Amino acid sequence: MQKSIHRYKNCSAIILAAGRSSRMGMPKFALQFSENRTFLDEIIDQYRIFGCKKIVVVINKEGLIFLQKRSKKFAGNIAFIENTHLDRERFYSIKLGIQNVENNFPVFIHNVDNPFIDQKVLERLYSLSSKDYIVPVFNGNGGHPILLSRNVAGEILKETKNDLIFSVFLKKFEKTRVDVRDKNILININTREEYDRWMNGEVSRD
Repeated sequence: MQKSIHRYKNCSAIILAAGRSSRMGMPKFALQFSENRTFLDEIIDQYRIFGCKKIVVVINKEGLIFLQKRSKKFAGNIAFIENTHLDRERFYSIKLGIQNVENNFPVFIHNVDNPFIDQKVLERLYSLSSKDYIVPVFNGNGGHPILLSRNVAGEILKETKNDLIFSVFLKKFEKTRVDVRDKNILININTREEYDRWMNGEVSRD
């Protein structure tokens, strides 16, 4: 049963899906999450349920073609933005996303290789949105998504260099670490073997 969408919050989400996925052999966003749902379907729906006013998916040219061939459409407050400079990688993708969130801050940054999202984690991060940026932590290890304030997002837009390392760029801001009970924040599915292990239940997500 589809969960109801919460009342809209003044925030947005950027889903990073522009990677080449060479180790996976197909776009990660198109991996099956369940019988009729892909990773991208699940991630988008979870941020819709949370109430994000804008959801931006940063994708590469091959990914756009992949979706077009399957006549896949997403209605509503979803925008697909093409990253035409994949050599710039993560920082540039985030910058492109921020340029398109239509002033809805703070903004979640979510990797497409982790479709396991807990609404309680999103709420916990959002409750601290006055901080520069917030990172969820499980057993001392930081994970995703992270939440960027309007201030940090603005500084990203001001930055003239587009090939920076995102984690290094963030060091000039105050990081707030938030302990959560969801170990799924640490998941990164990068290979077919990892995907099979997670989806076949060989690794517990509880």
